[in-house]
Amino acid sequence: MSFYDFITNSGKNICKDNFINLVQVARVDGKISEKQMKILHKEGRKFGLTEPEIDTLIESEGIHSYNPPYSLRGKFVHLYNIAEVILDDEVVTDDEKKLVKKFAVEAGFRDEILDDLMVLIFDGIQKGETEENLFREFKKKFF
Repeated sequence: MSFYDFITNSGKNICKDNFINLVQVARVDGKISEKQMKILHKEGRKFGLTEPEIDTLIESEGIHSYNPPYSLRGKFVHLYNIAEVILDDEVVTDDEKKLVKKFAVEAGFRDEILDDLMVLIFDGIQKGETEENLFREFKKKFF
């Protein structure tokens, strides 16, 4: 990863790769729905990207390696964002589940907590829980 893979916004470094990974998840079923596009734009703005930058990244997304966030909270929030994109159509395919687990393993989450972690995140999102509340629950349950 080069220095240019980072975007700085108000002193906060955000990795473009994390946004590109969200795009890959949105495309796992072959298309990006209107709702997924809205989520991608919302998350892109959180990363400090402009609308044209978001559109360019979505259009140019190819095969990228996954470089997870460093902090536990960052890793959790990234999985939350991935799950949010997947749940847009309220149908979670086996391929989407495998992809989320792949990201979780590559982010360093232990195999023995993966199933419970997925349930916590997916059920939490469906119940309208915030990422902050779910992260607190995650820490209580697993740490």
